[in-house]
Amino acid sequence: MPIINRIADFADDMTAWRRHLHAHPELRFECHQTAAFVVDRLREFGVDEIHEGIATSGVIAIIEGTGGGPTIGLRADMDALPMDEVTGLDYASTVPGRMHACGHDGHTTMLLGAARYLTETRNFAGRVALIFQPAEEGGGGAEVMVNEGVLDRFEIAEVYALHNAPGTPVGTFYTTPGPIMAAVDTFHINISGRGGHGAMPHETADPIVAAVGMVNAIQTIVSRNHYAQDDLVVSVTQIHTGSADNIVPETAYINGTVRTCKRGVQGMVMARLDQIVAGQAAAYGVQAELDYEVGYPATINDSDRTAFAADVAREVAAEVIDDAGREMGAEDFAYMLEKRPGAYLFVGNGDTAGLHHPAYDFDDAAAPAGASFFARLVERALPLG
Repeated sequence: MPIINRIADFADDMTAWRRHLHAHPELRFECHQTAAFVVDRLREFGVDEIHEGIATSGVIAIIEGTGGGPTIGLRADMDALPMDEVTGLDYASTVPGRMHACGHDGHTTMLLGAARYLTETRNFAGRVALIFQPAEEGGGGAEVMVNEGVLDRFEIAEVYALHNAPGTPVGTFYTTPGPIMAAVDTFHINISGRGGHGAMPHETADPIVAAVGMVNAIQTIVSRNHYAQDDLVVSVTQIHTGSADNIVPETAYINGTVRTCKRGVQGMVMARLDQIVAGQAAAYGVQAELDYEVGYPATINDSDRTAFAADVAREVAAEVIDDAGREMGAEDFAYMLEKRPGAYLFVGNGDTAGLHHPAYDFDDAAAPAGASFFARLVERALPLG
């Protein structure tokens, strides 16, 4: 029987799992209830090994195939976001200030669906490592798992992951070789001037004027300092200063984000920010300090594995786009792809609210498609002799 038909048989179970997870969101590394739910399902399915407490609340489960072979890693993230839900759904979040607004409840469900099928059939030679990861939304749970040695410990040879895509029809997959998501960095600029009366600015060293000069100069990094065909975003997202109309403040604060796909571009931005902050501070007679935080690296798909994964997706999908281009969001699965070849793909979530929106909801019709992709990928990557 075609794999998608068997998974479709328990689609209602997957919907129930997903909606339970949606109603009980957890944040960052504290995904203990979610992990317990995952472990209960894995035990029901009869997986061969379950390893808990990885990266605080992560789970890795092993399914042995029929005969020896390498190990394929399949990853799903489990954590939610610190925001209130406005959907009004029967299964809406029961925890104020927490919501599955990025579909990680659906990602976990897709991997559980694949686990159930693969445990039933074992139509592959080798092993599958199911990676249920906490703290994708800040915290870098994937990096923690890598640093704890899971890729070596479980001899994982390749890794794959899926993310839902609002605005793309359910049953459509898309990906691209090479960088598919950007590195994400954060910068903080603290400016110290000399405050005073707003009517006597000549007696002050105005941090507001310096901040405005810095922000205007920062805009030239993209427009004048980088090659136009290299992906780059530099956005100033916060300026905080001042308290009254007749006071020149002592300090100002600037914050922003940098998104890059190449290390050379990232290095250029870091150097230019240093130069701009120092130069503008000197020009306006203030002191300024730049704090540049390097975050998740770029998510870079292996070209051969991406082509293979797209070919697998064509067996279970209505449409597959294998050269979709890059997105400037970030994803900590990048840390796993730095250590092992693999691919990151998107699966359509239909006409829903966007990611990180308080009205977002994962489309349960996407779960069988994602589970079928994971399962068929294993069977294709680890064929029986």
